[in-house]
Amino acid sequence: MTGQAAERDLSPHRLSVKTTLEEEIERAESILSRVPSVCDDTSSELQRVAALDPQGATSRNSFRRRGAISRLVNLVVTLREWAHRSLLEEEERPDSFLERFRGPELRAAPSRISNTQPDANGNNTKGILRKKWGLFVVSPSDDTYYRWLFVIAIAVLYNWILVVARACFDKLQVGNYICWLVLDYLSDLVYIMDTCVRLRTGFLEQGLLVKDHVKLRDSYVRTFQFKLDVVSILPTDLAYISTGIHTPQLRFNRLLRFPRMFEFFDRTETRTNYPNIFRICNLVLYILVIIHWNACIYFAISKSLGFGSDTWVYPNISNPEYGSLTRGYVYCLYWSTLTLTTIGEMPAPVRDEEYLFVVFDFLVGVLIFATIVGNVGSMIANMNATRAEFQARIDAIKHYMHFRRVSKELEARVIKWFDYLWINKKAVDEQEVLKNLPNKLRAEIAINVHLETLKKVRIFQDCEAGLLVELVLKLRPQVYSPGDYICRKGDIGKEMYIIKEGKLAVVADDGVTQYALLTAGSCFGEISILNIKGSKMGNRRTANIRSIGYSDLFCLSKDDLMEAVTEYPDAKKVLEERGREILMKEGLLDENAESGGLGKEDTDEKVERLESSLDTLQTRFARLLSEYTATQQRLKQRITLLERQVNHTCSAVLADGDTDTDAEAMAGTEASLVANAEEFAHGNNVQTEPNV
Repeated sequence: MTGQAAERDLSPHRLSVKTTLEEEIERAESILSRVPSVCDDTSSELQRVAALDPQGATSRNSFRRRGAISRLVNLVVTLREWAHRSLLEEEERPDSFLERFRGPELRAAPSRISNTQPDANGNNTKGILRKKWGLFVVSPSDDTYYRWLFVIAIAVLYNWILVVARACFDKLQVGNYICWLVLDYLSDLVYIMDTCVRLRTGFLEQGLLVKDHVKLRDSYVRTFQFKLDVVSILPTDLAYISTGIHTPQLRFNRLLRFPRMFEFFDRTETRTNYPNIFRICNLVLYILVIIHWNACIYFAISKSLGFGSDTWVYPNISNPEYGSLTRGYVYCLYWSTLTLTTIGEMPAPVRDEEYLFVVFDFLVGVLIFATIVGNVGSMIANMNATRAEFQARIDAIKHYMHFRRVSKELEARVIKWFDYLWINKKAVDEQEVLKNLPNKLRAEIAINVHLETLKKVRIFQDCEAGLLVELVLKLRPQVYSPGDYICRKGDIGKEMYIIKEGKLAVVADDGVTQYALLTAGSCFGEISILNIKGSKMGNRRTANIRSIGYSDLFCLSKDDLMEAVTEYPDAKKVLEERGREILMKEGLLDENAESGGLGKEDTDEKVERLESSLDTLQTRFARLLSEYTATQQRLKQRITLLERQVNHTCSAVLADGDTDTDAEAMAGTEASLVANAEEFAHGNNVQTEPNV
C-alpha cells in the first residue's frame, strides 16, 4: 500500500516531467518542420531519441537525464538553424499581396520521360539519358546559356592571345609545349561542345521557344556563323606530323570563333548593373589585344629581318640583356604601345618594309586614339548624365531666384530640398525611366519597389488586381520639406496622398496644436475628392496637415482616381463607404442628402467635357474647311486651263478663215470642255465623298 501510495504520489511529477519534455520536443519538431535542410535525417534521429520515455524512471537522475536530453536537442536544433541560415539561402515565402497581383505562376508541363526506376543492372538508365538528350534545348535567355558563353569566351580569348604569342616567340612555345598541347585540346573540346550547343539552341517564333531539333539544326546550318564554326574546328594541327609540334601557326583557324566572345560581351553589358564601367573595361581589353598583336608582329618582323641588323629591329638576342623571353616581350610591348599611341621616341626605320609597317601602325594608332577619346568621353558623359541634368535644374532655379530677388531664407530652403533629393537618390524621374516598359511591367516594378508602403494602404488591400495596376501607374511621387503644409482646411481638394516615408501631423489652425500623427502607409485627402453624398464640406479639405520632417508622398489626382474606378463599381462603393464612415465620426455627414457620389458629375466636370467635345468639333470643321479650300483651288485651276485651250483653238480657227472648219472646231472644243468638266466633277465627287 505504501509503495502504491508513493507511486500515486509520484505520478503527477511523472506527468509534469513528461508534459514538459513533450512540449520541448514538439517545439523542436515545429522548428525542424519550418526549416528543411540536408540534415533532416540527423535531426529526425535526435527527435526520435528525445521522444523516448523510459519506463519506470522515478528517480531524480531520470528527471535530470530527460532535461539533459531536451537541452541537448534544443542546442542541436539551434546550431542547425544557424548553419542553415549561413550555408543555404532561405527560400522566400510567397507574398499574398504580390500573388494577388501576379496571379498563378506558370508551371512547366510535366515531362514525358518515364519515371520507371532502372533495374539492378542499370538497363533503363541509357534509355532515360537518351530521352533527356532528345528533349534537351537551350534557351538563349537562360542563365545556363550565359554561363556557357563565359566558358567559350575564355577559350576564344586564350587562342587570340597565346596562339599568336607562341607563333612569334619560339622560347614561349618550346619551353612549355606540353602545357600548350593540353590547353589547346581542351579549347578544341570546348569548341566541339559549343557546336553541339548551337545545334540545340532554341529561338523564338511567334513569341514561343522553338524546340524542334530539325528546325534548330536547319536554322543554324544556314547561318554564316556555322561556316565559321566548321572552319574553326578543322583538325589543321594534324599537320604536326610533317612540320612538328612547334608550329602553332596551324591553329590560327581557331581564331574564327570570335563572334561567341562578342556575344558574351554584349549579354554581359545588358545584364550588369554597371554598364559604363564594363564598357571601359571592354575597350581597354580590345586595346591591349591590339597592342599585344602588334608587339608579336614587330618581334616576328625583327626575326625575319635579323635581330640587331639595324637600329629599328629588336636588338641581337645573343646579348644577355635582350636574350630572355621576358625582356623580349616587354621590349616589344613597350615599342608597340609607343607606336600605336603616336608618341614615337623610337629609332627610325631603315628599310622600306620597316617604313611601311610603321606607317600602318601610325594609321592604326590614330584610329585607336580617336576611338579611346570618343568612347571614354561618351562613357564619362553617360556616367555623369544624371548629375549634370540635376545640376542644370538647380542652376536654372538659382538663376531664377536671383533674378526675381527671392529672400535668402526661401532660397536656402529650396537648396536644402534639392540636397535632400540628391543625397537620398530621389532625383531620378521614375516615370521617365520606366516609360518604355509596358504597363504590366511598370506596375509590377512599382509594386515591388514600394511594396512595404502599398501593403499598408487599406484601399489597395481589398481592391482587384486590375484596379491595383491602374492606381499604381497613376501615382506620382512628391517630396515635402520640414514645415510644409500638404493641405489646409477649407482648400479645394484635387488630390489624395499616400505616405511612403516620413511623418505628418494633423494640426489646428494655429499650426502648433497637434491632433494626430500620420506615418508610412497612411492615406489622406480622399474625402475631398470622393464627393461623398451628404458631406457638409463638399469637396473641401477637412483638416490641416503639415510635414514634420522631410516626407515622401504618393499623389493621386481626382481625375486619375475617377478614371480608374469607372470600370470597378465595387471598389467605388468601398471608397465611398470608407469616406462616409470618416465623415460620420467627425459629424460632417448629412444622411438626408441625396446628391453627390463618385457616380455624379459636378458642373465643372460637365463644362470640361463640353469643352473637350467642342475642341474635337472645331478640329473636324477646320479639316473639312481646308479640304474644301483645296478642292475649290483645284477647280479654279482646271477652269483656267480649259479657258486657255478654248482661246488657243479659236485663234487657230480664225487664222485659217474657214467657216466650216470653225464650226466643227468650236463644236469639238465645246464637247471637249463638257467632257473635261464632267470628268473633273466626277473625280472631285469621288475624292471628297469619304471626307464628307
